[in-house]
Amino acid sequence: MTSRFKLAAPALAALLVSGVLAQGTPPDDAQIAAIVVAANQVDIDAGKVAESKGHSKEVRAFGKLMVTDHSGVNKAATDLVHKLKVTPQDHPTAQSLKKGGDDNLARLRQLSGAPFDKAYVDHEVTYHQAVLDAVDKTLVPNAKNEELKALLVKVRPAFVVHLEHAKQLQAQLGKTGG
Repeated sequence: MTSRFKLAAPALAALLVSGVLAQGTPPDDAQIAAIVVAANQVDIDAGKVAESKGHSKEVRAFGKLMVTDHSGVNKAATDLVHKLKVTPQDHPTAQSLKKGGDDNLARLRQLSGAPFDKAYVDHEVTYHQAVLDAVDKTLVPNAKNEELKALLVKVRPAFVVHLEHAKQLQAQLGKTGG
C-alpha cells in the first residue's frame, strides 16, 4: 500500500503542473475556475479524513486547517464566478484532480496510526508544491479576468504557508519515526 501511495502522489502533482498544458490549449477562465474548485475540494476531503483519523494532534490540527482554509478559497472562488456570471467548465485537469483525490482518500482510509500521518503529510507536501507550480505557471498566466487573477494571487501566500507547515510536520514525523 505505501509504495503505491508514493507513486500516486507525484503522479497527481504532475497532473496539476503539466495536465493543463497537455491538453494543447491553455485553460480559459471558466476552466480555471473548475480547476481551482477541484484542487481545493481534494484538499478539503483529505483534511476531513485527517481530522478524524490523524494519529497525532498536529496532523489532526493540520487537517482541520486545510478544511477551513481551502473551504474559504472555494467560497471566494464560487462567489466570484457567480458575480462574474461565469459557469465553471469541466476540464480534463479538474477531472484528473477529482480522480486522484478519490484515489488518495481510498489509500488514506486503509491506513491508521503513524503510517496514516506520514502518508497524509507526504501527500500534502507534494500536493501543495504542485498547486503552487500550477498557480504560478498555468493558472495566473492564463487567467484573463483580472478579478480571477487577483484571487489566485491573493490566496497564493496561504498555499506557501500550508506547504511550509506540511514540510515542518514531515520533518517532525521523520524524527519521531512516523
